[in-house]
Amino acid sequence: MSPNLIYISYLVAAVLFILGIKNLTKPRTAVLGNRLSSIGMLIAVVVTLFDQQILSYQWIIAGLISGGAIGLFMARTVQMTSMPQMVAILNGFGGGASLFVALANVWDPAAGGEMVALISIGITILIGAVTLSGSFVAFAKLQELISGQSIAVPGNTLLNGLLLLVGLGLVGLYVADPSLTWIYALVAVAIILGLVLVLPIGGADMPVVIALLNSYSGIAAATAGFISGNTVLIISGSLVGASGLILTQIMCKAMNRSLPNVLFGVMAEGGETIDADEVYAGKVTSSSPDEVGMMLETAERVVIVPGYGLAMAQAQHAVRELASVLEERGVDVKYAIHPVAGRMPGHMNVLLAEAEVPYEQLIEMDEINPQFEQTDVAIVIGANDVTNPMAREDKGSPIYGMPILNVDKARTVVVVKRSLSPGFAGLPNPLFAKDNTLMLFGDGKKAIVDLTASLKEAA
Repeated sequence: MSPNLIYISYLVAAVLFILGIKNLTKPRTAVLGNRLSSIGMLIAVVVTLFDQQILSYQWIIAGLISGGAIGLFMARTVQMTSMPQMVAILNGFGGGASLFVALANVWDPAAGGEMVALISIGITILIGAVTLSGSFVAFAKLQELISGQSIAVPGNTLLNGLLLLVGLGLVGLYVADPSLTWIYALVAVAIILGLVLVLPIGGADMPVVIALLNSYSGIAAATAGFISGNTVLIISGSLVGASGLILTQIMCKAMNRSLPNVLFGVMAEGGETIDADEVYAGKVTSSSPDEVGMMLETAERVVIVPGYGLAMAQAQHAVRELASVLEERGVDVKYAIHPVAGRMPGHMNVLLAEAEVPYEQLIEMDEINPQFEQTDVAIVIGANDVTNPMAREDKGSPIYGMPILNVDKARTVVVVKRSLSPGFAGLPNPLFAKDNTLMLFGDGKKAIVDLTASLKEAA
């Protein structure tokens, strides 16, 4: 291929990446954004294969077939409840791919030893290995292979800083003296750094971690682009890295965290022990679908608050059916979306989009909070930490200062939950014991289906 055609193709791919990311910012255009980005990546891959003048395509074809088959299997079989785990492990694969590109260059006797290439190799190995091990820890936490709570690492902040300095030092040593000894030491240090960065982070903070690891994978891809001299890889990696950092900052703001704390794995620390028995103390009021149905018969405004419990129960379609029945009665129904509800950014938006909930009914936290005081009934389905008043009222709580959905301001709150068990933060929720709260215990999907049936019978 001529150089001009190659560069024009890369430019088209880059534009499609940018348009794709732009369209991914809104639910209504997200599908289009995904398609544009996919077309851009296809162009980039095809042109790169011709640009590099690869003599043998057997391994590439084998990789495409096996990787495509695995990807198709995952896409068709992984449940929406497991989507955060899949995103976490895909971030790890992205970091791992960049890591092995760098290692392949190190092991290739024909590879050049220019300064830019050596620096790029060192940085790619550092970030790629951190992303790989950190993402696998995030996956293990989300999959409950290890505890989802914070796992203490003695001297965590100091250890993280020390490992980072050692890693950067090893990069410098490799640039000065390209030896495999420095590379293997760097890989080991970076893998340990990834582990100790993510282990202390609890499940409640996983949306932030996933966004940050996504950014790391993009940065690793960009630096890998410098190794191979591939322009489009540098562009795409930079876009992913920058957008991931922006998303991380948004998630930090939503959880009242600081970006430096995220970078060094210091999140949701401290806080006094809170006794659930003292919080609830016989104040919890249990209800039934029929009783809640009677209440909804006279409601004019209803806000549905989805959380991870909705995902676990696969209740999104049942919730959509309930909303349809309410709307037929003239009820104004909206959905309150907290930025970090669920286990990854946009988790609730994806679930509700699957159930074909109208985009205009998905209202973000800042916009919906002032409306709760005029809301007749707020129905909370599995959203625990993001509705916990401790974040506003209890300075001793680990989540103090985290912006929440002010559902307790509604005239009546109905909480659909299996039990009084705590959320990812491990805290009791005083919302459950408030005078205006009714607990509808049971499986989320069944409870909503029974509630919808009760409403239909009363019609």
